[in-house]
Amino acid sequence: MDGVRKTESIPLAETPIPSHQPHLPIDLVQSALQSLSGVTDAVFRPWISERITLIWLENESKRLGMTRFEEGPNELARRRRLRIDPGEVTIGLHPALLEDERLYNHTFVHEFLHAAGLTAHSAQHDELTQSVAPSPSMKESLLLQRIRDSVLGDSHIQQWKCNHCGYEWKRTTVRRPTRCHKCARPL
Repeated sequence: MDGVRKTESIPLAETPIPSHQPHLPIDLVQSALQSLSGVTDAVFRPWISERITLIWLENESKRLGMTRFEEGPNELARRRRLRIDPGEVTIGLHPALLEDERLYNHTFVHEFLHAAGLTAHSAQHDELTQSVAPSPSMKESLLLQRIRDSVLGDSHIQQWKCNHCGYEWKRTTVRRPTRCHKCARPL
């Protein structure tokens, strides 16, 4: 499962890979397991805390986190259907996450929920992730700001223009605005 954000460029490629393994936040594992109580899609919940291995992703990786089930897709589907042990699961985290503890925790929980069986990016997955380890806001995270700036720098659209009033403004967000900043008409 892909991590929290993808970007087209590689803004974090200069991040060195640490010599130590990523730390496993035991308190977050326990909180995530509690939040999964009663969630029927979390079929691997009983085994997952003993089956995960944390690794660092390559610093050229375009994602902050990933979850890889070591069994093949057919075997994984069988284990999911039968609700049995998933086998070994690897969670990879980008070394740049060491710069931002809140984003590290958020990304870890995001991937841990995938490993527990919530493999799809759904509203339920997002709500559980936010309840256990809320994501930092853009203004609180220098790492998120760096990723955003890289995406904007690589974009061919550097400004927005309103077709109604002709107002132009510099692009500062990844998403397209819904309304003009000046006349408030929909774009």
